[in-house]
Amino acid sequence: MQAAPRSRPCGRTSGKPSAERLRVLPPGKVKDAGAKYGGEFREIRKNRVIVRGIPGEHKKRVVKEQETGMQAGQETGIRAVQKFREKAEVLQNTRIAKGIYDLRLKTKQIAAAAKPGQFVSVYSNDHSRLLPRPISICGADPESGELRLVFRVAGRGTEEFSRLSAGDRVDLTGPLGNGFPESVLKGQAGKTVFLIGGGIGIPPMVQLARTLAAGDDEKGAPRLISVLGFRDELFLVDDLKAYSEVVIATEDGSCGTKGNVLDAIRGRNLKADVICACGPTPMLRALRVYAQETGAECWLSLEEKMACGIGACLSCVCKSTDIDEHSRVRNKRVCTEGPVFNSIDIEL
Repeated sequence: MQAAPRSRPCGRTSGKPSAERLRVLPPGKVKDAGAKYGGEFREIRKNRVIVRGIPGEHKKRVVKEQETGMQAGQETGIRAVQKFREKAEVLQNTRIAKGIYDLRLKTKQIAAAAKPGQFVSVYSNDHSRLLPRPISICGADPESGELRLVFRVAGRGTEEFSRLSAGDRVDLTGPLGNGFPESVLKGQAGKTVFLIGGGIGIPPMVQLARTLAAGDDEKGAPRLISVLGFRDELFLVDDLKAYSEVVIATEDGSCGTKGNVLDAIRGRNLKADVICACGPTPMLRALRVYAQETGAECWLSLEEKMACGIGACLSCVCKSTDIDEHSRVRNKRVCTEGPVFNSIDIEL
């Protein structure tokens, strides 16, 4: 009878290159992590940076050490993300449409670090609800520390958030995920940019519109056209009118074009050089095809159900066009590699 193979203690690797190696580095070692290991920066756990990869198999990643030891970046792939856990004070909470709430929070660090397209994980004060609720960032004021979250009541967790009032405190982590890249936020002067939001995918377009409208100091700002799709009741329209032209589509035809966002775009014969969109998957799928037909650069912010929000549980993976370098499958984690992706990198 053949003896059973001996098991190895957890964490030990064989002499052969494994499909995935994990190295845990203290902040002081972060600086040379990419060059030394040729690995891929994945996440931060407390004050330790996790670098995965087989030496020599990956493109070199440069992981930069920051003063706090809590931020890292690389030449390609996952962009720099600095996250914080804090108790934020509720400034106000307003119902702006049926089931839609505008929550304003006072934060110490999150608002200053937030970029367009990122999100936060908001925790329930009911400890029986263990998992946080991911909510996209609608606005962030670095100077005042005000963070704006616009969300739809979709369950017991968000129903609890809808009852928050001024002076209450809420636990949250953020900013999380990768938002719209610098290549989109800068250098768009003279171009036309569509900001397309469908339903609760509209809120992140507000912060993006504000950033793009500021433009580059020397070159100026692009022409911004916000194309908004609603089922019926409108919200955040005036916020976007402050920074862009606004085109509306409603399913019932009560306002603007009757139909969806593409009906509104085609009905007005609008053209764009760059498309930025967030909304339900059918809308994003149609926009991906439209961008391929027109040759527009297209960035999509995906809406997926999330559990951990930090890439550990794999509940929010989407299909990708390329094979992931460390898992050898065609997928990407929306909470860490996304939620914003170039449309050519994903399959919907």
